Amino acid sequence: MKNIKFLLIWPVLATLFLLTSCKEHDEDDHATHSEVVDNQHDAHDEEEGHEEGLHLTSEQIKAIGLEFGTVADMKVNDYVKATGTLGLPPSAYASVTPKAAGIVSGNRKFVEGNAIQKGAIIAYIENPDFIIKQQEYLEAKAQLAFKKLELKRQQKLVQAQAGVTKNLENAQAEVNILEAKTMGLGKQLAYLGISTAALTPETIRQKIPIYSPMTGYITSINLHNGMYANPMNPLMEIVSDGHLHLELDVFEKDIAKIKIGQKISYVIPALGSTVYDGEVSIIGKEFNMDSKTIRVHGHLDGQKPKFFKDLFINAQIWLNDVTESAIPESAIVKDGASLFVYAAHPDAAQEEVEFEKLRVIAGTTINGFTSVKLLDPIPEGMKIVTKGAYYVYAQSKAGELEHEH
Repeated sequence: MKNIKFLLIWPVLATLFLLTSCKEHDEDDHATHSEVVDNQHDAHDEEEGHEEGLHLTSEQIKAIGLEFGTVADMKVNDYVKATGTLGLPPSAYASVTPKAAGIVSGNRKFVEGNAIQKGAIIAYIENPDFIIKQQEYLEAKAQLAFKKLELKRQQKLVQAQAGVTKNLENAQAEVNILEAKTMGLGKQLAYLGISTAALTPETIRQKIPIYSPMTGYITSINLHNGMYANPMNPLMEIVSDGHLHLELDVFEKDIAKIKIGQKISYVIPALGSTVYDGEVSIIGKEFNMDSKTIRVHGHLDGQKPKFFKDLFINAQIWLNDVTESAIPESAIVKDGASLFVYAAHPDAAQEEVEFEKLRVIAGTTINGFTSVKLLDPIPEGMKIVTKGAYYVYAQSKAGELEHEH
């Protein structure tokens, strides 16, 4: 009987022992897992604490040469970019052609690029027809003087009832014909540049001068002594820079911003880095389908550049002034696609100064200042690093590498 009871109790005790062992094992595993999780959290907290702020000592700040400042409200004038050339109106160009065909002589040996004054003699044209024209004029003038005397005589005879009216009428007709002939020949000679006021048989000449029609610069020349010239072929091209202006191409997306009177700054790369000034004078009405631009003309203000035809320029058309928050351009740090600034308490008494990174959106940069929009507010009492921000950025990167190591 005792053996039977023992056999019944033994399985119960074994079961209780197994249950107790499993519970203790589970409690041990749970404690171990909790310790691991806690340690991971502590490590993560330490890592976040390392990334939250960058600390520099006062000695480091002094060595780097950091400077601090604040965001200021200032007028930042936005602009539209444009490209183009220095242009001239059609009236600024002149072609030099002879007024009559003939042989070139007395060429003054001008070359391309020479300055030339209006009225300067370029060369002469020789032609025997010039002599004939002058001869005809002098003959017609002499005949006219004679016929006028005959007309007066016939008028007196008719008045005395001793003359014939038909003779008077013939004399009047001859005078009219010779007056027309003399006037026509005189106009032809004046067109050729031969004055009839002092024309006599002794002053008849066989050549006429070719004059410069305007003051400017010679852009092309095609004449030499002995060549045969005619009015169909220009001998010289002259351009005047007196009405020099800007011809700018503005993209269609920007044309609505352009208004007459806006200031222009432009640079001619081929002539150096000098910045010249201008002003919008005319906004074109024709849209260029190929370049997707509209032509804008501008007057030149102040100092004018040397003129070279069709020389390329880069221009900025300044829009209306607006007041925006701005900081020095050197305060903005770029990291990939992000822009940010560093802020700190530079006057803190502690040995180390903590820096915070604040995100910004940059706008227009003018004279070293960039308009910005702060995505993160500046903590009260902090100032922005305006000089040496990239050294702070480099120090932060060095700290990250050290932490990863």
